[in-house]
Amino acid sequence: MTSFQQKLEHYLADQTGQTVTIHKLTPLAGGASRDSWAIDLMIGDQPEKLVMRRDLPTTMNTQALTRAQEYTLMRIAYQHGVKVARMRWLCEDPAVLEFPFFLMDYVDGISIGRKVITLPELTQARAALPDHMAKQLALIHTINPDQPAFRFLQRPRHHDPAREAIDSTYEMLDAIGAQIPALEYALRWCDRHAPKPDRITFLHGDFRVGNLLVDQHGLAAVIDWEFAHIGDPAEEIGYLCMRDWRFGNDRLHAGGLTDREQFIAAYERYSGYTIDRSRTDWWEIIGNIRWAVICLTQAERHLSGRDPSVELASLGRRSAEMQLEALRLIEKAGVNHV
Repeated sequence: MTSFQQKLEHYLADQTGQTVTIHKLTPLAGGASRDSWAIDLMIGDQPEKLVMRRDLPTTMNTQALTRAQEYTLMRIAYQHGVKVARMRWLCEDPAVLEFPFFLMDYVDGISIGRKVITLPELTQARAALPDHMAKQLALIHTINPDQPAFRFLQRPRHHDPAREAIDSTYEMLDAIGAQIPALEYALRWCDRHAPKPDRITFLHGDFRVGNLLVDQHGLAAVIDWEFAHIGDPAEEIGYLCMRDWRFGNDRLHAGGLTDREQFIAAYERYSGYTIDRSRTDWWEIIGNIRWAVICLTQAERHLSGRDPSVELASLGRRSAEMQLEALRLIEKAGVNHV
């Protein structure tokens, strides 16, 4: 029995007042930002299955929420009716498992994006997913961002989400000392053509295939809420439409699942709001730029020696792909002057 397992059993025994026996700990693939495990256990005489989400030594983005913050907003989203796992326990004591973690109910499903897009057994799910996703996204955007429990959420300075996105991307570049002409050009273009929002809402911040649990019926749960913030809802749709989240199925612009216009129409039907397509275009461009920069910061975590990982190292090469995509979209926009 590992020390890790023993400490977790003791923690849960303290929380529940019952004997806890962990039968199986299974690492979950697909996340470079957090350490995730599926846990089969007995609490007293009751079998349970939980998921633990724990911090790693380094983070991909300084703007990411803490585990306590993510726990809080996922709990509120669950109460709001969003398809999200029920939260169980939060631990910030480093003496338990070294880094903060929380535990939630296990939800069965597949989150690995390429499998969601390609597995034959998910054919029916893929047909249902766009409508399920539009409904959930519209519901997420109705969560009250001004409730006291959300005081920690990042809000755009001067009520200008586009400017906030540009500034934060420059800050990430400066933090790793990167000077890349393609990114500088693309950011300058975004600066010159930044849109103003017509409304500001609560955002999941990373809503895409790969951050959804999918079963044979469709969307089972929305996961990975660590980038939630306040902003323009067009940001979420532009982000979802990024090429990297289509997992090779590029003919279907929205998540590799459906036509972008069909997805926006479904979102408008559920939300009651009209989406400005040109704003969505802009957010798709800045989304590619920011992901290009985040790929570089991920690689830096490995190169620095603080968090050695082949996965993190491999992400660095993806930056060039995102840079090219951003430039391609700028050319398509037909407004090239900077």
